[in-house]
Amino acid sequence: MTDLLRLGLHDLHVGLQGRMVPFAGYEMPVQYAAGVMQEHLHTRAAAGLFDVSHMGQVILRPKAGMAALCAGFEAMMPVDVAGLAEGRQRYGLFTNETGGILDDLMFANRGDHLFVVVNAARKAHDIPHMAEHLAAVAEVVPITDRALLALQGPLAEAALARLVPDVAALRFMDVGVFGEVWVSRSGYTGEDGFEISVPQGWAETFARDLLAMPEVQPVGLGARDSLRLEAGLCLYGHDIDETTSPVEAGLPWAIQKVRRTGGAREGGFPGAARILQELAEGPERCRVGLRPDGRAPMREGTGLFAADETPLGQVTSGGFGPSVEAPVAMGYVPRAFADVGTPLQGEVRGKKLPVTVAALPFHPTTYKR
Repeated sequence: MTDLLRLGLHDLHVGLQGRMVPFAGYEMPVQYAAGVMQEHLHTRAAAGLFDVSHMGQVILRPKAGMAALCAGFEAMMPVDVAGLAEGRQRYGLFTNETGGILDDLMFANRGDHLFVVVNAARKAHDIPHMAEHLAAVAEVVPITDRALLALQGPLAEAALARLVPDVAALRFMDVGVFGEVWVSRSGYTGEDGFEISVPQGWAETFARDLLAMPEVQPVGLGARDSLRLEAGLCLYGHDIDETTSPVEAGLPWAIQKVRRTGGAREGGFPGAARILQELAEGPERCRVGLRPDGRAPMREGTGLFAADETPLGQVTSGGFGPSVEAPVAMGYVPRAFADVGTPLQGEVRGKKLPVTVAALPFHPTTYKR
């Protein structure tokens, strides 16, 4: 792994017996001594601490006012940027001219600028993409001297509030700046929790202070993946990519009415013709939840077939769900096969095994509204 980048907290992870693996160009902890199953269940029951510093943190500073910046950013995605209130965060989607997803991201209105977090595997694309499309309205500033931590689980608020008391007042998708600590009440596990940006110089001290609390345990990529899968959340490059539209992916909730047909600012984003048509008429294929029969997981790439063995699509994410105590998966099938309860088959090691279309999420979310 000599050509991989290292996180600022690399030595901390190694000291915690983290097993380091390549991920998105970085050495990342996939699990710690407790193991994936226990880390997953601990996050659901208490609080798990994740290092997500590999993701891209970016500030967009307006050149000619926030209105022009928001209009320019909104032109890159089918999402309402102008209507986002100060102190709030929103899920966004960069799209291409054919309606595919270039990346999914989070962006926050921090009053005099926007703060954006993009996927690690896409930041080398996204930052130049923003610089090109926002050249007239924004200075695009990558943040490279801060760690990004995610504290997730029902006891996350109690733990973080010992260090930053004012975070208790935040609700889901609120953001706040508390001195040098930047906090959003969000995450990617389906649990209540926070994403916390802190200066790299004292990130280890901050992380150790959290880990010293009895309810907080370090959690690696393995449990992060099983948690987000149980929550029915997409992973870029797997469940969504440049060929997948937001409507196919089951993300129409991310497209506000103001950007849809008949809205005050309808269209005007890349891929609008396809996306608006799919919103009106439905997509040809849909992302669905899948519950395999038995205990054998159906992993990414597993072929999906109708009862008569007609090929339909494939699994895009799959594994064992520790909280639901059963295998779970997601994948794409034609719309005619997407209703909950539809029986399908998945090909595992040359055998076609029964699998049923299921409702998402597999595990209920617990966001603090």
